[in-house]
Amino acid sequence: MSVATARAKLVANLKDLMDRWERVRTYWDDPVSREFEKEYLAPLDAKVRAGVSAMEHMYELLDRAKRDCG
Repeated sequence: MSVATARAKLVANLKDLMDRWERVRTYWDDPVSREFEKEYLAPLDAKVRAGVSAMEHMYELLDRAKRDCG
């Protein structure tokens, strides 16, 4: 799997998770759900975004290496 493909899948899966969470919140809206979101989902979102940024940088480096090595 290429870096670009992995990045796209990661972004799509995060979007799917957050969409599903929004639907769940219509039924589960109490202090426990807010704590779950704060403890697990918010940090996950930030970590995935950082990972996506790192993957984009890695993709650029690999692309440059391929061009340089011909």
